Amino acid sequence: MSNVTFAKPELFYLLLGLIPMIVWYVMRQKKSKPSIQISSLDALRKVPLTWKHSLRHVAFVLQLGVLALIITCLARPQSSDSWQNQTVEGIDIMIALDMSSSMLARDFQPDRLEAAKSVATEFISGRQYDRIGLVVFSAESFTQCPLTTDRAVLINLFQNLKSGMLEDGTAIGLGLANAVSRLKDSEAKSRVVILLTDGENNRGEIAPITAAEIAKTFGIRVYTIGIGTMGTAPYPVQTPFGVQIRDIEVKIDEKTLQDMAAITDGKYFRATNNKTLVEVYKEIDRLERSKIENKEFSKKNEEYRRYAIGALVLALLAMILQFVVFRHIP
Repeated sequence: MSNVTFAKPELFYLLLGLIPMIVWYVMRQKKSKPSIQISSLDALRKVPLTWKHSLRHVAFVLQLGVLALIITCLARPQSSDSWQNQTVEGIDIMIALDMSSSMLARDFQPDRLEAAKSVATEFISGRQYDRIGLVVFSAESFTQCPLTTDRAVLINLFQNLKSGMLEDGTAIGLGLANAVSRLKDSEAKSRVVILLTDGENNRGEIAPITAAEIAKTFGIRVYTIGIGTMGTAPYPVQTPFGVQIRDIEVKIDEKTLQDMAAITDGKYFRATNNKTLVEVYKEIDRLERSKIENKEFSKKNEEYRRYAIGALVLALLAMILQFVVFRHIP
């Protein structure tokens, strides 16, 4: 067995308690020698000592061994001789999601927003070693979830997103700038923003190209996704007669989204239905796979059992020797 360590090595100081036990035993042996009154010992000098007499101290030595093994068990011996080398892939990713009212268009099933949430959730579930966060934007922007490895929390926050949470509008530049601010201090080798929108920038104090330049400054790559079918898309409109579905023109500023991606060495994608949106995230998943570090993991195994068994065996031997074999030996 190799690489044995002890979780509580300080307990070995208890072994010092064996010293007074040894001293006590030696002193007791000196005082317990039998004596008889005879005129001369000459007749007994040639009587050989038996093997029992020679080994009479073995029982005490075994008792010391029992105590030493018990102390060793208490110190929690652990083995770590099974090591695993694992290559870890880890990237910091912020998802910037458009929450404007146009995301309720039904050219996706059931609508753009729900489709985007569903596909993003699947993407998050597959990125085991990444830290992922969420920024939402419409007329304004805020961080729904900072970078985290807690998939359950992030997915739950995704599911709770509803249209109307923010004032209506499309502030693409502000959404990207907010995501960049969450990544700029990251020490990850690769930092990425996935920005999804279905419109044109019409709100916010920061222009999309300016936000992309900021991302480039910090070495952050931006993948932009334009979501929406070509031409027109069915959209629910509130009328005095209830909600009616009307076709509205799909207006996506693809030129700006392409420029934003190009500036940051990213890539622009167009998703026109649920299937192509899934393929977009799969493509990003393939692009963002980089080995960044090697980690070694060791599985520690408790090894007290062998010492406990040894203590039990020695205790039984000591009892047999003391009370059976050497019972008449002082």
